Amino acid sequence: MTRMAQDHEPNDDSTDLELIARWKAGDERAATSLVARHAPSLARFAISLGQRMDVDEVVQDTFVRAFGSLHSFRADSSLRTWLFTIERRLILDRRRSERRRRDDTSVDDVDAATEFDALDEIVAEEAESRVKKAVDQLSRLQKEVFLLRVNEGLSYKEIAEVVGSTEGAARVHYHNAMRAVKESLYV
Repeated sequence: MTRMAQDHEPNDDSTDLELIARWKAGDERAATSLVARHAPSLARFAISLGQRMDVDEVVQDTFVRAFGSLHSFRADSSLRTWLFTIERRLILDRRRSERRRRDDTSVDDVDAATEFDALDEIVAEEAESRVKKAVDQLSRLQKEVFLLRVNEGLSYKEIAEVVGSTEGAARVHYHNAMRAVKESLYV
């Protein structure tokens, strides 16, 4: 869990829209509740997209951008989906910026490093490693769709909004990703 999410545990039963309205009316605690509610998911998503460093900064930047443009949030999608979309764009922008700063497009050691939780059984560790390798072999878009569906439980409609595609395309990307992961596990 990010430091940001640890500071304020979500204990507000209000809906996101109610919290947004309270924040717009000047209630700073509503913003704190929104951050506490969504920061852990945003941190997981950032890590799943390969963001190993500065995860808290990316999550914070996501909220800064979101709160700065909350007037444009139309509630056509959930706040969570909108936040994922903002964060995804921030990460892509950061990557583009880093590529521009570096003439070398080689993979950094940080990007190549793989982090696993300590697992009690060797079999479980190997299975996790094989799944990770299979997911890493997916195209960027397939990987994003797969991780949004599997890790975050988003619907195809929400995934389509996050990645900027149609619901049908999101469904196809997910099924192709799932097929590729299964095939690589049984090779």
